[in-house]
Amino acid sequence: MSHAWKVGAVLLALASGCGDKADAPPAYDWQLPAGFPEPFVPEDNPMSEEKVQLGRHLFYDTRLSGNGTQACASCHEQKRAFTDGRATPVGSTGDHVARNAPGLANVAYLSTFTWANPQLESLEAQALVPLFNEVPTELGLAPRLDEVLGRLKEDARYTELFHAAFPKDAEPVNKDAIVKALASFQRTLLSGSSPYDRYLQGDNTAMSQQAKRGMELFFGERAECYHCHSGPHLTNSFRSKDTKLQERQFFNTGLYNVDGHGAYPPDNPGLFEFTRKDSDQGRFRVPPLRNVALTAPYMHDGSIPTLEAVIDHYTSGGRNVTEGPFVGDGRANPNKDPLVRPFALSESERADLVAFLESLTDTAFTEDARFSNPWE
Repeated sequence: MSHAWKVGAVLLALASGCGDKADAPPAYDWQLPAGFPEPFVPEDNPMSEEKVQLGRHLFYDTRLSGNGTQACASCHEQKRAFTDGRATPVGSTGDHVARNAPGLANVAYLSTFTWANPQLESLEAQALVPLFNEVPTELGLAPRLDEVLGRLKEDARYTELFHAAFPKDAEPVNKDAIVKALASFQRTLLSGSSPYDRYLQGDNTAMSQQAKRGMELFFGERAECYHCHSGPHLTNSFRSKDTKLQERQFFNTGLYNVDGHGAYPPDNPGLFEFTRKDSDQGRFRVPPLRNVALTAPYMHDGSIPTLEAVIDHYTSGGRNVTEGPFVGDGRANPNKDPLVRPFALSESERADLVAFLESLTDTAFTEDARFSNPWE
């Protein structure tokens, strides 16, 4: 084969590929915090700034609920690291939602979504739950989707936003576009500027000495917090662009033992709701801890009010509920993870551990204008 022929073949191959490159969406500028990998994104919903901006408008818009009273942001406030400060949320029609509203910092890196559903492996799948769930009703779109779409179509700003985000769709204001835009916006909620992050990046002054002592406890073998709260986002639920989907992990921390045989309250049985295996009673996904000082109250049902009380729970090896409808000794729950066992901390060590958890607060994230309400 002559050199000229080979050069010509290469040029022909390059030329034939130009159309593919032209059709491919431009690479998204993630503006990743230092050390963060690129998040996983489903192939059918590539990132674009236009989708992100549409999703941001939808996230804060009460017109996205069936009765026009609530937005996603009603349960996910930026100043609270996208939680709501309640033990558990209340839906747009007044329904009680059984599980605590989780924070959304770095939600792009989770491998499953919500507290205990092993089937929700993308933000797109997760968005369908609050949008369309009827028992309990959250945003309440199920019976009123056409009405909601009509509201959005009447707004000239949405006409521009939807067409910019989905330019190939003849009628872009639709259910699928809403879900994809919301997921795209949530993937941008990246938090990586806390004192802890700055310390890891080499700023030895970013954390107090007390917080550093607490960090040693957190990652040490006495407290053993790191066994579950591990990795870059302090949870063992993790997925990025270049990692395979991990085996789903859910844990029982001895919060309840209603019948003495491991049962949890019937509206919050954990993984058991999906598997019906008795050993899965009370097993929940490990929550990330970034901005945890802002996301009280804690646990899947918001039943522990403060970080200090959370530490008490773990140093006691679980919780003994002595009054109310869910009496039982969670410390003796047969499904409790063996790492949840009693251990001793002095008062100063407890304060050190709290100081470390407070060092995970990223005020740049909670004040970032890119994540704020665009309607204000």
